[in-house]
Amino acid sequence: MSLTSQKNYIPIISIAVIMAAMLFCSISISAQTSDNLEINFVNHVGFKRLELDSVTYKNPLEQTFTVTNFKYYISNVKLIGVDDKVYEDKDSYYLIDEATLFSGSIKLHGVGHGWYKKIAFTIGVDSLHNCSGAQEGALDPAKGMFWAWNTGYIFMKLEGKSPSSKSPGRMFEYHIGGYREPSNCIRNVELDLNSPPGKNDKVSRVSIKADILKILSAKYKVDFSSLSSVTDFHNAVTIADNYKDMFTIMSVGYEK
Repeated sequence: MSLTSQKNYIPIISIAVIMAAMLFCSISISAQTSDNLEINFVNHVGFKRLELDSVTYKNPLEQTFTVTNFKYYISNVKLIGVDDKVYEDKDSYYLIDEATLFSGSIKLHGVGHGWYKKIAFTIGVDSLHNCSGAQEGALDPAKGMFWAWNTGYIFMKLEGKSPSSKSPGRMFEYHIGGYREPSNCIRNVELDLNSPPGKNDKVSRVSIKADILKILSAKYKVDFSSLSSVTDFHNAVTIADNYKDMFTIMSVGYEK
């Protein structure tokens, strides 16, 4: 095994493997991680870091807008190894809320040793927990992501203002949820981990960019003047198909 043959994978290697590499010189990778891995979701609008209320942005249609609220559910986080073995953070739900400090930081514990080539996760809340009524933690209805009338969860909420909007107060709002076909808005994301390690580096974190411009344009360009509000199943799938593509890997962090 060499660094050349293992590029694009994150190393999580036990002390025993490191000792074997030192003894036999047949493994040139001597990196080790802890059993914990931090994943940071960092919200952007294009190349700019998202700032609520204060900064004006432009969508691909050259319509200006500000963002007042942005939050979404991440669940079922997985790390996929080169041997296709999977570390899975089962039954865990995280609400990434731009207005809540540190909500974008997810810590995984007990990550197994090995080489990981991909990270995967779900946007939304699975059907079982959608049908379980009001719950606790990130799924607490007090978080503002629960449709009482529909006894289900909002998977993504994006709100703001645009001069192009024809809604009262020039508002726009996209509250996307639902798990039943043909209006299923649960989306699965899989990203390649493309940063090779250096010798003796220890993986400590992965930073993932979430880009609001992708929600507004990835597959369908959202025109604030004609579609300023989506709060039920009408057009929800269109927005969900857009937000599936809002994530990219920003960086993989290492410690010596």
